[in-house]
Amino acid sequence: MAVIENAKITVVGAGAVGAATAYASLIRGAARHVALYDINAAKVEAEVLDLAHGSLFTGTSDITGSADVAVTEGSHVVIVTAGAAQQPGQTRLQLVGTNARIFSKMIPELVEASPKAVFVIVSNPCDVLTVLAQEQTGLPPERLFASGTVLDTSRLRWRLAERAGVAASSVHANIAGEHGDSQFPMWSTATIGSVPLLDWQPEHGEKFTIEELDTLAYEVAHAAYKVIEGKGATNYAIGLSATRIAEAVLRDEHAVMPVSTVLHDYHGLSDVALSVPHIVGARGATPILEAPFSDKELELLHASADAIKTTLAGVRAG
Repeated sequence: MAVIENAKITVVGAGAVGAATAYASLIRGAARHVALYDINAAKVEAEVLDLAHGSLFTGTSDITGSADVAVTEGSHVVIVTAGAAQQPGQTRLQLVGTNARIFSKMIPELVEASPKAVFVIVSNPCDVLTVLAQEQTGLPPERLFASGTVLDTSRLRWRLAERAGVAASSVHANIAGEHGDSQFPMWSTATIGSVPLLDWQPEHGEKFTIEELDTLAYEVAHAAYKVIEGKGATNYAIGLSATRIAEAVLRDEHAVMPVSTVLHDYHGLSDVALSVPHIVGARGATPILEAPFSDKELELLHASADAIKTTLAGVRAG
């Protein structure tokens, strides 16, 4: 594996998600250098000071930050969290107008500062913004992609693990499609260890039922709304998710993750970013063409694509 030495992660946006991502990157030792960039100079300076004050406890990583885009130069991975935050009752797709305008100026500047970087889009709606950013920059799809349903998949595996009485790492199940309301679980290939999900017998309790899994999938898809209603933002888990993706790139792990790239002839889908299983490593993210979907799951994948394309059409028309 071609591990990058002296790696640099830049986190764009010093809000709740960006600060949590920078914090996760430091405490996990994801990169030797972590930079935080935000146009709000007072905010980014305060966040960097707060993070730097804990340097004694975070190993050898260092933290810098600025309102000057020059702080991002030479990054190996750029994690973009900047933009309007999702409000209580608001869907991710409803954020698109504001964040598309922010991206139109910001993304080219970031690419100019770090032309060889891998870019991970976390700002919502991440799938739509990834398509727009990829068109604008001309970067290869594997080098500019969204965090997609990596967090949703973590939520799913946590819930399944609790119910099954196993470690989350022993649950093999993915959320696919939009990082939003039209996402869906890939139940047809879900297992605990090597045991198909519906065949798993918990030590205490009954086997899973289709009805229970449908309810669980709905809860996972709408989990962010509950968190936002209670505390105003989701930040810790997405910060960890984004950092985990960056680690897979910097360590050239070839890890399988459901990130979202602009697809080309993937089960008949092109020019739309969707989360499907990808191999993530130093070159970025490459979709696994052989990943199996049931007929119903393919229907749901295409429905997710239609939702994103409708939003894209509205942005382009506006």
